Amino acid sequence: MIGRRTFGKAVSLGTGTAAAASLAGLQGAPAASAAPRPEGRPEDTAPAAPGTGSGTHTSFSTLKQVKAGLLGVGYAEEGPRHGPVVICLHGWPYDIHSYVDVAPLLAAQGYRVIVPYLRGHGTTRFLSPHTVRNAQQSAVALDIVALMDALKIEKAVLAGFDWGSRTADIVAALWPERVKALVSVSGYLVTDVEMQKRPLLPQAEYAWWYQYYFATERGRLAMVDPGNRRALCRLVWDIVSPTWDFDDATFARTAAAFENPDYAAIVIHNYRWRLGLADGERRYDRYEKRLAPRPVIAAPTVVLDAERDPFTGPDDSAYRDRFTGAYRYHRLDGIGHNLPQEAPAAFARAVVEADHL
Repeated sequence: MIGRRTFGKAVSLGTGTAAAASLAGLQGAPAASAAPRPEGRPEDTAPAAPGTGSGTHTSFSTLKQVKAGLLGVGYAEEGPRHGPVVICLHGWPYDIHSYVDVAPLLAAQGYRVIVPYLRGHGTTRFLSPHTVRNAQQSAVALDIVALMDALKIEKAVLAGFDWGSRTADIVAALWPERVKALVSVSGYLVTDVEMQKRPLLPQAEYAWWYQYYFATERGRLAMVDPGNRRALCRLVWDIVSPTWDFDDATFARTAAAFENPDYAAIVIHNYRWRLGLADGERRYDRYEKRLAPRPVIAAPTVVLDAERDPFTGPDDSAYRDRFTGAYRYHRLDGIGHNLPQEAPAAFARAVVEADHL
């Protein structure tokens, strides 16, 4: 297994401002493999991911499009075509660029890395104008299953944060045969709509200010208006990642994904649905019923928490019992909400770690 001391070295590499290692630094690190995980892996033979600083890359080498379920999904792809697959899932208000430094690191280790735009983001489009612009949790998770089917991917490592963590958690819980391993930032994020009706402590409620803003018509109009939408999303970046020194160009590359014609509708529905203020669709009722009791996840899992993320608790005690398989937990000091873009090497290392648990 990978111990906390070894993992900490990757954290320090992942938060630097320039590339901290080259391919020479990978000597002795095994490449990705689809073979079964060895039992009792000693710590000194733990797999490694290369180190690099946030902001090393600004774009992906390959952008593609595929019809999958209800969507034409836009996605980035890096790495060998027949390598074991890692699917990286972004959150809000972010896009595929959260993984612009992670993907090359994993590709260099032999992984085929798929980074899709979620529904309502970037180049992902609904195939029919009549499809409800629904962003309830099971709908988004089914998008990823449909993407895997379209790309003929039987099983993958799923890794995500924010909406991406929730989506990966749901796929792992409801379709465990499709998930080889899981990396989930902030742990178990399956939404319990009934529990969401109960108030949190005031400090926690304060962090969710935009969720309540979106419950109003005023908040919806702010998301519809391009200028207000961009300013609001930029404010969220500043608040939830207080130590991340990103520049205007970094934000602009992601903000382009907010110009999707369904962006406002998807974002507003997601947050209103979570609070029980917007209906879902009957077609998803059976999945939501299965999610309501908070089903356990048996896939090998690495959970990452970011110390400067306002939504992160002090430890994993609130959800540890939801993960019943091999499990590791790491807390990253000085990192905010957009963990894979702020600490790409740490995130990449967590993927390799999960894949070898």
